Amino acid sequence: MIALYDAQGESLTLDAAHPPEALPEDIVWIDMLRPTREEDALVERLLGIEVPTREDLKDIEPSSRLYTTDQAVFMTASLVCRADGDHPVLTDVAFVLAGKRLVTVRYDEPKAFALFRAAMPRIRGGCTTGVILAVRLFETIVDRTAEILEQAVEKLDGLSFKVFDRQKGPKRRPPHYLEARLLDVALHHRLIAKARDSLASLARVVTFLQSVPVVEADAETKALVLVVSRDIQSLSEHAGFIFGNITFLLDASLGLISVEQNAIIKIFSIASVVFLPPTLVASIYGMNFEVMPELHWHFGYPLALLAMLVSAIVPFFVFRWKGWL
Repeated sequence: MIALYDAQGESLTLDAAHPPEALPEDIVWIDMLRPTREEDALVERLLGIEVPTREDLKDIEPSSRLYTTDQAVFMTASLVCRADGDHPVLTDVAFVLAGKRLVTVRYDEPKAFALFRAAMPRIRGGCTTGVILAVRLFETIVDRTAEILEQAVEKLDGLSFKVFDRQKGPKRRPPHYLEARLLDVALHHRLIAKARDSLASLARVVTFLQSVPVVEADAETKALVLVVSRDIQSLSEHAGFIFGNITFLLDASLGLISVEQNAIIKIFSIASVVFLPPTLVASIYGMNFEVMPELHWHFGYPLALLAMLVSAIVPFFVFRWKGWL
């Protein structure tokens, strides 16, 4: 699908089956979502440039992601997508500055694009050129990333309360409670990792954009690019701080699991201390020797039971007095 936008955000759809001879003069943004080969060929004919394909977007070489030709400036960034679900991913998006127009090629739908389309009519002065539109779009992408980080911090606070929740009374945590929290930590780890990768990719794109002649020639656009660059840097530092909190929660969860396991082992140790002496007494009187005077005692059986009971109680209180239990 190919959507065309003017400076105020008014849109229309370009139909590859009925292609126009030329683009309207007021079009500043050509947004290509999952384009077909016919749509690629149509845009290439109308603009006189090569449109990056899906295979081109997968190329991770910096020299292949950021470059200029005589006709256009090509930039590829990895953006966070599906951040509101349990399986966030990175999707590669191409940004092509061709004359006064911006061309975006994407095969997924990051939420930032929908937010930017809704905000275009409210941008003061409109997006009169492709480079201004690109910078404003980067600004929206950074704002969306900041929103993702804020939501992650809020969820991490709730997760922290769950991990360090003190159970009141004799009620214990349900089985595998902390193991389930580990899965929650892993989901947050994945999301923040994707956000950090996206910010690193955006930082490279914005740094490259600062060296583009059309940006260097316009002081206002250059200042706006610098603001976006500083926002990316501050968000990267904030994402690193969140990452440290996630690492702390992971270590704390593993530590609490170890404490619970040690408590279970401690219970078995106490049981062995309590039952070992009575077992010794029972083993002695279970031997089959002929000469055992206690076998003929009238009170032999209750005395043996008493001996087993005393041998269980005495070590328990001795160990407790020593502070070993």
